[in-house]
Amino acid sequence: MRKASVPLIPAAVILTFKTRLAAMRAVVWRCAREAGLSDIRAADLVIAANEVAANTMRHARTAGTLAIWHDADEITCQVTDTGVNHDPLAGARIPRNGATTGYGLWIVHRVCDRVDLHSDESGTTVRMHMSLEAH
Repeated sequence: MRKASVPLIPAAVILTFKTRLAAMRAVVWRCAREAGLSDIRAADLVIAANEVAANTMRHARTAGTLAIWHDADEITCQVTDTGVNHDPLAGARIPRNGATTGYGLWIVHRVCDRVDLHSDESGTTVRMHMSLEAH
C-alpha cells in the first residue's frame, strides 16, 4: 500500500492543514513570491492550492499536507490527502453544462502550467507546477 508522502526535497516547506486554509494560502503566497512569481501568477497559485485543499476538506475529510518547493525553473505545490479520486481526468476537461461541481480542478488546470494528479486506495496527490520564466 502506497502511503501518501511528501517529496524528499530539503528546501520544501511543509504544512499540515485540517480546517482553516488561511495559513496554507499565506505559505503558498510567500513561497511563490520568494521563488520569483509575479503577483498575478502567485495569486493564481494560491487560488489553485486553495481549490485542491478545499477538495481535501470536502471529500477526504481528514488532514491534508501541503509541500511547496522550487528550483531555478519552476515552483511546485503539492497537496496530499487520504481521499480517493475516481476520475483520472478530473479538471482536465470543462464540466458539462449544468454541472454544479467540478469547476475547482478545472480552474487549477487553467491557471497552472502543469497539473499531475495521482490517486489510488491509499490517497490522492495533486502537484501543481508553475514556470518561473516571465509570462
